[in-house]
Amino acid sequence: MRKIAPALLLALLAGLFSLALTGCGPSAAQGEDTLTLLIKKSDSEKIYLRRVFDLYEAQTGVKIEMDIIDDVYFEDRSAERFRKGDIPDLFLHFNNSTLDYFDVSENFYHMNDEQWVDELTDAAKAYCLDGDGNILGLPFWECSVSGCYYNKTLLDSLGLKPAATQAEFDALCQALSSTGHTPLYWASNGCNWMFQFGLGPIFADDPDLLEKLNRNEIAYADIPAVTDMVEWLDRAHKNGWFNSDHADTAWSDIAPAMGRGKAVCVFIWDTWFSTDFLEGNGYSVEDFALMPVFMGTADSGTYEGGNMNMLMVNKNSPRSDLALDFLSFCARPENYNAAFDGVSTVNCFKGQTTNVQSPMVIDATSSIQAALRPSVVWPKIVGYKQDDVGDAVLRLFQGEVDVAGCIELMDSYRIKAAQELHADGF
Repeated sequence: MRKIAPALLLALLAGLFSLALTGCGPSAAQGEDTLTLLIKKSDSEKIYLRRVFDLYEAQTGVKIEMDIIDDVYFEDRSAERFRKGDIPDLFLHFNNSTLDYFDVSENFYHMNDEQWVDELTDAAKAYCLDGDGNILGLPFWECSVSGCYYNKTLLDSLGLKPAATQAEFDALCQALSSTGHTPLYWASNGCNWMFQFGLGPIFADDPDLLEKLNRNEIAYADIPAVTDMVEWLDRAHKNGWFNSDHADTAWSDIAPAMGRGKAVCVFIWDTWFSTDFLEGNGYSVEDFALMPVFMGTADSGTYEGGNMNMLMVNKNSPRSDLALDFLSFCARPENYNAAFDGVSTVNCFKGQTTNVQSPMVIDATSSIQAALRPSVVWPKIVGYKQDDVGDAVLRLFQGEVDVAGCIELMDSYRIKAAQELHADGF
């Protein structure tokens, strides 16, 4: 385990007492020595954010006042605040479809000319672009590789091997099921990122198809590969390849379940193992390895590049210059290396040296290079909401709708959300 330098440790401890954690709006006493940041509760707890905030406060005397909203309410309550004109100096958000609720062009700076742009890796820079090629914020987040992480120790004990094709994965799931093991852990209670791994290859490999969907010229129902994915999910569920209690299991259930070997595979990302996986349940991180995700839409499987939170600056704030200076501070090598020391992440900055690369990702390098795709579903599909897709698929699993009905629900939810955004063509 890496050790934090004594000077940095002292700064961190001091910062724990000085960092403002609030659940309401900016302080009435806020002045030029305070920047407000609207942030999701789980994001506010990230060690690298805490570190860089503490360093900034220690070196400049300017405080970062975090305005924290619980995760489940974050999008709705943040959007309501924006509608009322209660907009912070800084906003931490993913570059996804829900960002449209915050009127980006009216409220936030484009960062194209900031000096730190050249400090970003190509992948990190690409993630922060809008449809017109403008950089919306500074990516200050762990960058992960999503795939199918599997218990190699358990697999080896059964004499089974990881899959390299869809047919091999289906055969593996069937073999595991026949031996009494749950092939794939599924958490339907609020954990709905998995579907973007299945939809991703469809749109990443055919950008024109994505454009037609976003112009409302076609629907999911018109795309055979979407039907392929939903049919695979339906078949996997009926075959018993998911844990039987999936409808009730949530985020907090995944780590203990995988640690105890209650399932062999999980569709997730590498940094989860350093931030959420719990040692001591039976299996350790060293027992896991990585293969592609197979969900019926890419015969050779797929990996997805990371989704990263961005620090965005309110261009209408009287402290916008100070907020821009803060981003420049975050993008200096000595500061982001102090912040990410020991953190498991793929590089977001060219000069990043203190982060830790996951052994699972390193071991799967050749496979990742062959099947890695950028994240396009959540960031790029207009009206896409993870929980909407999750609701439609859960209804499929519970027998309320068939495959066609599930896809019809996915389309209706997406179109409704696009209409709420006043998207062109909807």
